[in-house]
Amino acid sequence: MKKIIFAHLLNDYSGSPLVLSTAVRRFVDEGFHVELVTSSKRDGFLSKLEGVRYRYIDYHFHENKFRRTLALLRSQVAMFFKILANAKGETVVYVNTLLPFGAAMAGWLLRKKVVYHLHETTVNPPFLKTFLKKTAAFCASEAIYVSHFLQEQEPLPGVPSRVVYNCLPQDFVQKAEAHLSASHTKSERFTVLMLCSLKAYKGVAEYLRLAERLPELRFVLVLNTSYGSIQKHFEGKEMPDNLVVFPAQHDVHFFYQEAHLVLNLSHPEQWVETFGMTLLEAMSYGLPVIAPPVGGPVELVQDGYNGYRIDQRNLPALSERVHQILSTSELYQRLSANARAFAKRFSEQEFGGEVLKVAMR
Repeated sequence: MKKIIFAHLLNDYSGSPLVLSTAVRRFVDEGFHVELVTSSKRDGFLSKLEGVRYRYIDYHFHENKFRRTLALLRSQVAMFFKILANAKGETVVYVNTLLPFGAAMAGWLLRKKVVYHLHETTVNPPFLKTFLKKTAAFCASEAIYVSHFLQEQEPLPGVPSRVVYNCLPQDFVQKAEAHLSASHTKSERFTVLMLCSLKAYKGVAEYLRLAERLPELRFVLVLNTSYGSIQKHFEGKEMPDNLVVFPAQHDVHFFYQEAHLVLNLSHPEQWVETFGMTLLEAMSYGLPVIAPPVGGPVELVQDGYNGYRIDQRNLPALSERVHQILSTSELYQRLSANARAFAKRFSEQEFGGEVLKVAMR
């Protein structure tokens, strides 16, 4: 039986572990012996996957840069030895994101095929990014990129690569289709939704200001962090009355079902999105989207077709476009239908087949 070991640093409810979980399930279905090395003591998209042998490492994200760097180094030493001890026989080492460099080094040392699945372009501090890219270029046998933008932005010299767009898990699509085929009535109050990490560069502050400019609308913000962290972050800050904030959610379907429009307000100069999973999830529910005019979202969002590309720094233009979408029924229906049709291009079956080809050829 062929064996594959997946390596991912932080298991949470963000985009990269969601995408990896789909790849993991495909290899399980194909009859591989599948192992996963990832962080312990937390829930995320990589938790409790059937047919997977887990090998945990201790890693926690720290706000303090020194503690975060130390935690990363310790985790990679542990990951290196986990791979070294378990990558026996015909084994592929599948490294998700640039961060699990310990897994890549162990795979290279054992002369195993090392596949990198790259999701990010922003890694700080710069010296860490330089180190991680050099390690990847040295150790990788092949690389998968989530968008053409990322492939062009972050090439690994000498490493064969291909673009495999992220997909929507089949169970997600089925839930969305079931909801849309049934007769459900949304709230009459137009609802705007954003799902992101609690980071300044994700546009959280701009989202609050947009809510203040459009008091007649309802704004929902789902943050990939704990309730305690949210309380601490917003303590002493005046919040708009029309804004509701939620902590990390395992199931986000309810939020898409209740929303009319989904935003991504990442700062183009600080954090360039390389894909945009929430945009694709939104479109599967027939929701128009507004996204940054740079990076991976450019490959997903077409102005006037399934949404719009607007720089979040231009708040007046953003407000005007949101108001136009909600007030023009014909425009909304056209954007909605096109969004739903576009999302169907990103199937789990095609994604799984592509990553399988890369890993096994």
